[in-house]
This record gives sequence, C-alpha cells and structure tokens, in this order.
Amino acid sequence: MNHESKCATLHGHRYSVEVTAQAEKLDSIGRVIDFSVLKGKLGSWIDEHWDHTTIVSEEDSITVELLQKMPGFKHPYIAGFNPTAENMAEFLLRHTCPELFEGTGVQVVKVTIWETPNCKAEACL
Repeated sequence: MNHESKCATLHGHRYSVEVTAQAEKLDSIGRVIDFSVLKGKLGSWIDEHWDHTTIVSEEDSITVELLQKMPGFKHPYIAGFNPTAENMAEFLLRHTCPELFEGTGVQVVKVTIWETPNCKAEACL
C-alpha cells in the first residue's frame, strides 16, 4: 500500500521465511528446539494465515472489500500493518513467534523474509 512504483498494484511473492531461535540452555540432547517442532508451529501458522492468500492492510479498505466479495477466493489476511517484507518480519518476530513459543523456553531472535531468491528483509531483537 502506498508504494511509489510498480509494486503499488496488487501482486504476489513466493515468500520464504528463515528464523533464528535461542534458549538459555540446550535440551537433553543438545538442541535449542527440534527443527520439526519449530517448523510445525511457525509453518502451520503461516500455512493457515498467509499461504495461498492475499495479505492486505486493514487500512486498504477498498481492496479488502473487493477481495471479500470475490466468489471462490480465499479470504484475505487482514493485517494491522502495511504488508511489506520488513513489516511482516517484524510481525512474526514480535507478535506471532512469542505467542507460538510461549512456555517453551525458546525465543525467536531473528526473522528473515525472502520475497524472491534475491530480495529479503530481516527483523532482529
């Protein structure tokens, strides 16, 4: 939303997410967390909310309204932020991951979102 060039139009990306997690101590077999657990928690959230849908800012009411009226179209993810890669990384880092890993002793300290194989944004604690 409010982009100054060709990205101002509704378009998609083939996102990839990379996270860095830490813990005060390793588990009994020497890991911060099993990769399958990390991927299962965060990957499931992404699959449910962001995969194969349109991510649109709640402030873009015209686009939200149009997308919600399209028959057979998966409901858009209405974000409380402008869905730039930078904002998406910040959202995962500061909101989604703390909720998903609460009580595990694991903290996600860095999120990298790749829009394409050579364009990325990072958010770090």
